[in-house]
Amino acid sequence: MTTTRNDAPTGTTVTEYAPEEPARMSWAAHSPEVFKAMVKVTAAAAKGVDPVVLELVKIRSSQLNQCALCLDMHSKDALAAGETPERLIQLSAWRESRHFYTEKELAALELTEAITVLQDGFVSDEVYARAAAHFAEAELSQLVASIAVINTWNRFGVAFRAAPGHYTPGQYKGV
Repeated sequence: MTTTRNDAPTGTTVTEYAPEEPARMSWAAHSPEVFKAMVKVTAAAAKGVDPVVLELVKIRSSQLNQCALCLDMHSKDALAAGETPERLIQLSAWRESRHFYTEKELAALELTEAITVLQDGFVSDEVYARAAAHFAEAELSQLVASIAVINTWNRFGVAFRAAPGHYTPGQYKGV
């Protein structure tokens, strides 16, 4: 629906969007030590992991967990780092869009889904073997840690209904 707002210039049509849901609380303000620890764990887990793979994993996990804040944040960070909109658009359908990704990225996405969607059981030997074929043991360990960490961030985001749309790329660097 489009309407003309009273504060809009004459003749301007403005699209009215649904109101933003307020966050339930600022959990970081109430649990600053936990927030600081999460930031440190995030940085520690990311060491030695290809940054492109890392952003794809964070976005895919956030899609699966429906964490709007993390989708906003990591999509913006990925775009700012040079990721293409086309690859981000195709990410939710990566199995059908395999040709957009490297074999290493595909193995990371498959592992991300296996770790994130625990209703399907545990990480299968086949999924683990595909990831192990593309990642050295140290990097694989860090990748699994990064997947676990983004899943934890997603839980904070959805529990406290953090609002997307306000993040600017790199906002939390050095926090």
